[in-house]
Amino acid sequence: MNDADRSEGENSVRDAVERSRSGAPAAGRVLRDRFSSDEVFQRIVAAADEEITAGSRELFFSGLAAGFAITITFLLYVSLTAATDGAPVLSALLYPIGFIYIIIGGYQLYTENTLPPVALTLERLASIPALLRNWTVVLIANFVGGIAGAAALAWGGILSPETATVATHIAEKGIQTGSLALFSKAAFAGFIVAGVVWVEYAARDTISRLVVVYLAFLSIPIGGLFHVVVSFTELMYLVFTGTGALTVGLVEFVLPVLLGNTAGGVFLVTIVNYFQTSETRLETARFEGAKRQLSPREWLFGSLVGRSYVPLVDTTASAEATEGPYQILVPVSDPSPDAGIVTLAGTIAANRPEATVTLVHVVPTYDRHSGYRGSDGDQIVAESTAELEEMRRAVESHGVTCRTSTVVTHRSFEEIFGIAERRGSDLVVMERSDNRLWASGRAERHVSELTSSIPCDVLVVDDQDFDASRVVLPVVDNPHAELNAMVARALRDELATEITLLHVVDNPERLDRGEQFLANWAVDNDLEDANRIVDDTGVVEDAIERVARRHSLVLIGATERGLLPRLIKDSLHFDVITEVDRTVVLAERPTKRSLRQRLFGRL
Repeated sequence: MNDADRSEGENSVRDAVERSRSGAPAAGRVLRDRFSSDEVFQRIVAAADEEITAGSRELFFSGLAAGFAITITFLLYVSLTAATDGAPVLSALLYPIGFIYIIIGGYQLYTENTLPPVALTLERLASIPALLRNWTVVLIANFVGGIAGAAALAWGGILSPETATVATHIAEKGIQTGSLALFSKAAFAGFIVAGVVWVEYAARDTISRLVVVYLAFLSIPIGGLFHVVVSFTELMYLVFTGTGALTVGLVEFVLPVLLGNTAGGVFLVTIVNYFQTSETRLETARFEGAKRQLSPREWLFGSLVGRSYVPLVDTTASAEATEGPYQILVPVSDPSPDAGIVTLAGTIAANRPEATVTLVHVVPTYDRHSGYRGSDGDQIVAESTAELEEMRRAVESHGVTCRTSTVVTHRSFEEIFGIAERRGSDLVVMERSDNRLWASGRAERHVSELTSSIPCDVLVVDDQDFDASRVVLPVVDNPHAELNAMVARALRDELATEITLLHVVDNPERLDRGEQFLANWAVDNDLEDANRIVDDTGVVEDAIERVARRHSLVLIGATERGLLPRLIKDSLHFDVITEVDRTVVLAERPTKRSLRQRLFGRL
């Protein structure tokens, strides 16, 4: 190896090492110990990606810890004030401790942790509703933590009588301040906190972060400024000690501080920090940059009208003009041409005029591409396309059109249904054994809500060794069974599959009625040539299990509770799935939801 090759290899390795796990730069490009404004922006976007996609439970409990930690700030501030007879500087020396505890611990605090997602929203990479969700959950959690901390201080005997008197005096001083002055002082505090956010991500070492955080938050008490979580904790202390009114304090004290903190922080992020970055900042943070921003409607209304978040890489965005009247979407995280979903999707497409199959390689950001950065987008797409090539050829062997796409995202499971909705897909075919997709679904927010309002038909293949030679279809009178009938017709027409229909009645007296129902259902669903079995034992799962032993594949429809939410939570317990050594296809059709459910169904 010559010196040039060795140098290039060393630089490549060095560059790879000096990227954080999320892909944000861990060292400056020009000077390795200093970041440019664009590189700081990339680091903030990487942090914002994790925060905006975090689950509500994760945000809440992190915010709860942060809210309680603010009690440390209040405790030390009033204790030092009492010990130093109110000396302005000495009494404030330990005020930043609670904030340092929060930042080093990675807890969610309103203003400090809720400002980075503003960068995504300004770039139209995250919607305003997504930003407001993040703010709301964190703020409520901070307040709950503040309530717990204030209760401990008021009723736990922690403060001495002299210190308790000082605490009451400090809290009352804030309440007695006029609303305009509160807003102005809080706006300046928000301005300082936003500056902390920027400088914190510009620092490479913990000591620098500690110094910046300490000095910045020290300026709040010395300057007579206000932070909303501290102010709320002070108010609750007065309420618990019987010296303050909750409603008046919230309206005349906490609300002006909240508005001021928010306005000051957003102003700095927008005017000072955001516009000092170059036009290339987004290209380095997202594949294809501004080409994949949210539409104005998506930006304003989020998931109510489309996407609420733009994933890191999404080549499906360029395929909005879909081809064919029937669209089948097949998401995979580990492409394999031998997977049962290939046969199933190809067979269904072949049975539909001009149907199109789209294979989507879903790459979670914490997968093998976890070193992702914007400039790697082309390489990731090229590697993904190569991995999907054999799978694409296997689908096309059924005589249908097949397209491939790649998505790199924090929300792998949620993104699947977002793509399906945006593309107007008619059917999603998934593999249950694809553990990475299902595991990510369990960790994502809103998945239970999402899967209870699926945008299209869904088939989940529990693939043992896919064999569609003999299929049994348990029949009930619901749309999910009709979806399975469509699958059965495709298998019969394309693969000459032998179809058996099974219907279970409660007792022998209902046998004739069950046979008549099954005959009529078979005619209505173009399966009159199928074998028909009516079981009169009344135990559905046992009947399916007995009949399944004589067949190679079982088609099962959802119940009124839905299959997908229970599959994600691992709470689906069908013995026929777990105990019968047969391929099982689980089917679910979307159900209608009211306008009220769509508007208020999510947090």
